[in-house]
Amino acid sequence: MKKYIYLVFASFFLINFGCSEDTIDVVLTGNISGKVTDKLTGKALENVKITTSPASTTVFSDSLGNFRMNDILVDDYSVQAELAGYTAGFESTAVIEGVLSKVSFELSVTTTKNLPPLAPTLVTPEDGAEELPLEVIFTWESSDPEGDELTCTLDLRNGSTNEMQIFEVGKDTTYTVSNLQLATKYFWQVTVSDNNNDPVSSIISEFKTLTLPDNPFLFVKKKNDNLVIYSGAEDMDPGNGQQPDPDFNVLQLTSDNTNSFRPRKSNLLKRIAFLRNSGGNTNIFTMKYDGTDVKQITSQRPLAGFRTEELDFTWAQNDSKLYYPYFDKLYSINSDGSGFKLEYTTSDGAFISEVAVPEFDDDLVLLKTNNPNGYGVRIYTARLNPDSEETIILENVNGAAGGIDISSNGINVIYTHDLSGDQNSSYRISESRIFYYTIGSGNPPAQLETDVILGENDLDARFSPSEGGVIFTRVKSNTNAIPDIYSYTFGQTQNDRLLFTNAFMPDWE
Repeated sequence: MKKYIYLVFASFFLINFGCSEDTIDVVLTGNISGKVTDKLTGKALENVKITTSPASTTVFSDSLGNFRMNDILVDDYSVQAELAGYTAGFESTAVIEGVLSKVSFELSVTTTKNLPPLAPTLVTPEDGAEELPLEVIFTWESSDPEGDELTCTLDLRNGSTNEMQIFEVGKDTTYTVSNLQLATKYFWQVTVSDNNNDPVSSIISEFKTLTLPDNPFLFVKKKNDNLVIYSGAEDMDPGNGQQPDPDFNVLQLTSDNTNSFRPRKSNLLKRIAFLRNSGGNTNIFTMKYDGTDVKQITSQRPLAGFRTEELDFTWAQNDSKLYYPYFDKLYSINSDGSGFKLEYTTSDGAFISEVAVPEFDDDLVLLKTNNPNGYGVRIYTARLNPDSEETIILENVNGAAGGIDISSNGINVIYTHDLSGDQNSSYRISESRIFYYTIGSGNPPAQLETDVILGENDLDARFSPSEGGVIFTRVKSNTNAIPDIYSYTFGQTQNDRLLFTNAFMPDWE
């Protein structure tokens, strides 16, 4: 692939030579040199044919086994050495502007009449492809003149770190690699072997991953005993009539050396707020969509209440503020960390564990409160000015409840409630279900007809951006069960859709 430097004449040249905008294309080149010897004796081999892929020029080694290829376009190449009676040799090299790249070959005498495999042809991703997802399917074609069974190896090099990953693929001619890095150039090559001749390698191809993925989902996974925040997307078109696979375009955003959880996205500010344990407290931090530019927001007053992992917060007032709980009080703070303010205090001293707000009513909040053991739950809306309860949605029930969210117009509410009514010291939940309630309708809350079965819990429900469905965590009720994230569409006839495995605390904006 050609690489160019574009030189545009300065403005005074444009004045002198008219108003045309001339461009000079400077072709970047380098050189390749090397030596070919007999692998067994070390003797220099003369008249060895040297070629490259992609094609450039053809030269032959001299009496000392040396060769040189001049003025080769800057690119990555597979260099091939061929001499009758010897097994062909392949070496990879990168041609760099003004640099002499060196390769060497040690050719083995052919001991069998068996012909070597043909060099693999790389199919996808195409050479030079850009904006690829963080999960890439590699495909190639390979064959053997005598029909020998071939085994394949995929080499993948990170162009930023030079880290090389080697995947022993076996007989397949396709392989999927996940968790690639963002905005990174990768180089890949496939090598095949028939177990009779020396392995044969393809050319080197390159591609680049997404600069910034359009991932609408945020969630948490446990990694190295810490909670880690990820983003991901939904595979809308898997092709070939297949059902979409979960865990599409997953990108790790926070380090697995720190405990970071409960992500909340702001589309207005293009930032993600989240909780992080620091200095023995739990504070709110924010970061960019790609996980960079991390800033601590709260410091004077951290989050506190019943169990850190049960606490939730929200963006408010066009994302200019963040509301968060501290025992029986609700505080606000500006998105830049200034303007700390007490907004609300419960009248009965109950702990505030969760808060949500509608988009179009800055004075209204949806709260979930509980006693110090997590029970005695109340879910209600309240006015901030002055402090006053408005609509009681859930109270005087046994069992855990939570996962609250409210629609943009402040009318529809979702929440979860453990129908088993269990109340225990370990806060174990046995039969949590999602409920939908319309304020002012006079109708009781309705349970969503998800695919949850006995022995499973639906938790942490959130409205979809269109409010035409919800996203939630499903996990079995036994200790240390592995959670997954599903979506549910109101009025659907299809099954709940699995989005992400081994994941929880979802957000969808």
